[in-house]
Amino acid sequence: MTAPGPIRVVLADDQALVRAGIRVLLETRPDLVVVGEAGDGETALALVRALRPDVVLMDIRMPGLDGLAATARIAADPACGATRVVMLTTFDLDEYVFEALRRGAAGFLVKNSEPDELARGVRAAAAGDALLAPGVTRRLIAEYAARTKPAPAAAAAIAALTERERQVLTLAGAGLSNADIAARLLVSPLTAKTHVSRIMGKLSVRDRAGLVVLAYETGLVRPGWLGE
Repeated sequence: MTAPGPIRVVLADDQALVRAGIRVLLETRPDLVVVGEAGDGETALALVRALRPDVVLMDIRMPGLDGLAATARIAADPACGATRVVMLTTFDLDEYVFEALRRGAAGFLVKNSEPDELARGVRAAAAGDALLAPGVTRRLIAEYAARTKPAPAAAAAIAALTERERQVLTLAGAGLSNADIAARLLVSPLTAKTHVSRIMGKLSVRDRAGLVVLAYETGLVRPGWLGE
């Protein structure tokens, strides 16, 4: 059996020094490799379509096509369905981060993250485990979700879920992993994973980050739930 290759990463930031620093930090890990760099959103989008990386580390503010618009285009392109976008930001409580999550980003990392945290974040995104466990992420989502009104179609879609699916969505929306959901509902992790995948299909959500945003926007999960 052939061993899986390294996680392939594209860096998108308009500051060359930032890109160089992140590249050095990532490529000290044997399982991570930077396959491309972009200084603006248009170039990042072109690289993603050409290289199909596992993860894009995307700066929010870039000239021309910014990170928000580039993320939305990547998330909307079926050919890029396997690529996960992680936003890079200077501030952890950044309103633009929430908008990026709404547009399809898998999570976010602060630019001054420790090297190990950066590497863990890339691995988590590549594995489909959105960067949602830290309480700060849930607080950010809760804060900005409270200012928006979900589309009626989203509320209607959630109302059409089975009772068990609503339970799973609530737990996933609070940031719990499949293993944590399984333990709470007394089912196997595989069953929990199957439920989560089915819910994402029913709600037309790209990944777990989308589930969290939707759960907060529709009021299924509220700040303070599970003690975050």
